[in-house]
Amino acid sequence: MSWVVLIEEIRGSGDRQRWGLVPPSFDGRRDTEFATGEEARAEALCLTSAHAPGHPWSERDRQAYRISPDEYLVNVDGATSDFHFRLTVAERIVPG
Repeated sequence: MSWVVLIEEIRGSGDRQRWGLVPPSFDGRRDTEFATGEEARAEALCLTSAHAPGHPWSERDRQAYRISPDEYLVNVDGATSDFHFRLTVAERIVPG
């Protein structure tokens, strides 16, 4: 079993916008699976400022909130609108 950081955000554009998971290869610089929950929690905290969501394309500001030790909500202010994304630390229980 391993630990992962799930990122949920708005995907698509126009009438095709939907809420969904960003693919596991969200960041080529980092592993997408972690041996411990603590490693995954540290990565989730880092991603509150490092993750570049698909929307908005022109970020002006962001606010991050810790909901629980395993969950963050990040609001990103753009030039004309704002969006949010959620980071959740989860233990993978079924091999992928």
